This record gives sequence, C-alpha cells and structure tokens, in this order.
Amino acid sequence: MSAETSMTISEADGVRVEREGSILTVTLANPENLNAQTPATWRRLAAIESEADSQVRVILLVAEGPSFGAGLDRRMLSPDGVPGEESLASLAGMTDEHIDEFIRGAQSAFTWWSRSDAITIAAVQGHAIGASAQLALACDIMLVADDLKFALRETSLGLVPDLAGTWPLVRRVGYPRALDICGTGRFVGAAEAVATGLAHSAHPVAALASAQRALAEAFLNAPGPSLSALKPLLQGAADRDRGDQEQAERAAQITRLRDLRRGGGPR
Repeated sequence: MSAETSMTISEADGVRVEREGSILTVTLANPENLNAQTPATWRRLAAIESEADSQVRVILLVAEGPSFGAGLDRRMLSPDGVPGEESLASLAGMTDEHIDEFIRGAQSAFTWWSRSDAITIAAVQGHAIGASAQLALACDIMLVADDLKFALRETSLGLVPDLAGTWPLVRRVGYPRALDICGTGRFVGAAEAVATGLAHSAHPVAALASAQRALAEAFLNAPGPSLSALKPLLQGAADRDRGDQEQAERAAQITRLRDLRRGGGPR
C-alpha cells in the first residue's frame, strides 16, 4: 500500500478504529453482546475525536453482527452494574453535580461526530435501540438497512434520552414525531425513517456497506476545505433567520476565496 492508502487499526472496549488514507472507520465490534454500550464504550468513542486529525475527511460508523446495537448494557440497570463502572442504580443516589458530570462525560462520546470537520456517516442495520439509536443520530448522515428497527425506549425505563440524541432527532423529524417516537418507544422501520428525514436512504442489508462507501467516495471528490466550510454553514441554517444565513454564506465564501487565492486552486 502507498503512504496515502496505508491502514492502521486499533481495538479496545468493543470498538475498532481503522484509518485508511482520509477515511476513518469506527466499528462497534461486540456482536456477541449485541454491541451494547457501557461507560468504557463511551470513553473509547470519546477518545476517537483526538485521532481524527485534519487529514481525515470522512468518518464511517458501522457495527458487526445482525444489529447495530441494543443500547445500554442491561447490567448498568442492576445494582451491581458493570464491574468497575458506575451503575444507574448507584448513580441515582449521588449528588446532582456528580450525576451531571457522569452524563456530560457520556455525552462527549456522541457530540463530537457532528462537531468534527469530517463528514460522519452511520450505516445502521437491524435493531438500533436507545444509546445505539442516539449514536447513529450523532452522525451527519444515517444510511439504514431495510430491516431497520430504530427505537428510543428510555421512557419505558422511567428515564429520558440523555446522550445528545434529542437535538438531532427533533431537527430531523420535527417535535410532534420526535415526541411520538420517544414517548411511545415504538420501533421505526426503514421506510418511515427515510420518509420522515430520520435517515438519508435505505438499502438491502447486503448492499448497506457498499452504499456507505460509495457516499464516502463521493464526498472525497470535493475539495476538503470546501466541505469543512459547508458543514457548519448548513448545520446553523435552521437556527438563523434568512438575513443571518446570507451573511454566514458571504463570510464563508470570503474565507474560501482568500484561501483559494493563497493556494492557487481547490484542494
């Protein structure tokens, strides 16, 4: 392999990270436990942000096995919890400050996917429940398999979604449908996910990985600095009025033109 396409691989806490040129692939690699998440999973996911340097232009999120993820490891709900980790039962007895700090740390595994300059694309097959659903929502684009069973079932446990998933959910499907999905805990299938904007597109299970890769390659055809400028421009559009968005467009374009003049052309 050339230096540009060489691959590096690391794996820890049920998460495998592979770097191949400008593409970083993050794999949930604990199919025996349905890719259920623990605080160790979140710490590993949060650490990936520092591994995605400016040369990474696309980050792919995938999962091994028939399901993307079963959500929170159910041991977290028991008094004993996961060995070496805080259980939700013990957490409930802590101070508000301690609980806030714990949740904030967990959220850091989810928030960086949209903050990154890289385009983040999730490929979601089978069940994506709770924390797993929120991880898929963290990405810029979600591709789904036609066997999708997406659900946010926290209310059935007497809880609410708290892993930074409510913000992208409401932005994608609107408040009434978000309330329906979270409040009832029902499953959303592939057709509804695409029709409502929850997902970008649906594919046969066998074709999901190739569809994700093809989309990644399409993004790589565009100059990296343009995509880095485009992402926050579009992300903020819904929160700006028209005049402010037009001003944001002008500011972004001035920066791009100055950069092009210095560099002599697209990169």
